[in-house]
Amino acid sequence: MGISASVATWFLPLALPICLYVCYTDLSTMRIRNHAVIALFAVFALLGPFVIPLDVYAWRYVHLAVVLIAGIALNAGGALGAGDAKFAAAAAPFVHIADLRFLLALFAATLLTGFAVHRAVKHTALHRMAPDWESWRSGSRFPMGLALGGTLILYLVMGALYGR
Repeated sequence: MGISASVATWFLPLALPICLYVCYTDLSTMRIRNHAVIALFAVFALLGPFVIPLDVYAWRYVHLAVVLIAGIALNAGGALGAGDAKFAAAAAPFVHIADLRFLLALFAATLLTGFAVHRAVKHTALHRMAPDWESWRSGSRFPMGLALGGTLILYLVMGALYGR
């Protein structure tokens, strides 16, 4: 992996609760809250200069801009929610550019697994553990925050374990 184990280890404990919160709120309300997006961005903005070389740190904001522009386009086309686009943009600077292909494969696996598990639980008695969750009644819509948050968590965990 391109991300260093030390960088992933520093980011993981701060990003983990935010990502779990995003997973929960998107499942329960089908919304990713702006304060969660801002908190994730703040983790990178405040901790990044201390754990990433400054030239690399500055370039990571390009990741944010590119993902935000793509997210806005996908949102305009109805393929993605606005909160999903903002969260993906806030998560983008955490990713080392050399890991892009790996991250896309990890996201695809997380998305497919999350979708399958969500739909399976939705149609079993297990959904009674959280009967008021909006995602059970959302029709064909899927809480993408589950896959986005899960992907960042898995990426940082794998980076901490297997990073350079």
